[in-house]
Amino acid sequence: MLPLRDNAPTRRFPIVTVAIIVANFAVWIFWEKAGTGAGFTSSLTDGGYFPCEVVNDCRAPGGSWWTDAFTSMFMHSVFYILGGLAATASQTFVTLAFGSDQAARVPNIGASGAIAAVLGAYLVLLPRARVFTYVLPFFFFEIPAVFFLGFWFLFQLFVGSQSLVQPEQGGGIAFFAHIGGFLFGLLAVWVFTAGRQKPLRPAY
Repeated sequence: MLPLRDNAPTRRFPIVTVAIIVANFAVWIFWEKAGTGAGFTSSLTDGGYFPCEVVNDCRAPGGSWWTDAFTSMFMHSVFYILGGLAATASQTFVTLAFGSDQAARVPNIGASGAIAAVLGAYLVLLPRARVFTYVLPFFFFEIPAVFFLGFWFLFQLFVGSQSLVQPEQGGGIAFFAHIGGFLFGLLAVWVFTAGRQKPLRPAY
């Protein structure tokens, strides 16, 4: 399923969302152009985050673990960044506690953990919104956001637990980054929205 839009009204143009998309794209292009010319593999090792760095079990070529935790989000706003860090911390904990040494040496890249935090916040703020969804090959329908995101989260839990039992060779999707980011968004949104104007509710 591919969500296309929702029915929640907005007060202004989503400049922060657009800025995050542009920033992710711009940083990736800059990284590729300013790199050593080694291509995609070099970008992974230079800008990716390695869980093994936290316990000094490896030395990544890109820099220290705390700088890599930031750069890794922009290879694929404050709340977005904090959500990405929470997602990175979740994946790191699970990898070091339950994964193999090889898994801890696989670079983590991408913005999906930070985006999951935004999804968690969305669920709290607009639980009754409806999402217009496209399903291959040609079906379109609306589904309540609480069902869509609830199903998505349960899917992450299921597949993430399976990845611990049967890990993918050479890495895969950081499901626990998604889980950690989503839970961060669910909880942190209360702090970030305290005393602020509530979002507009969809018309039913």
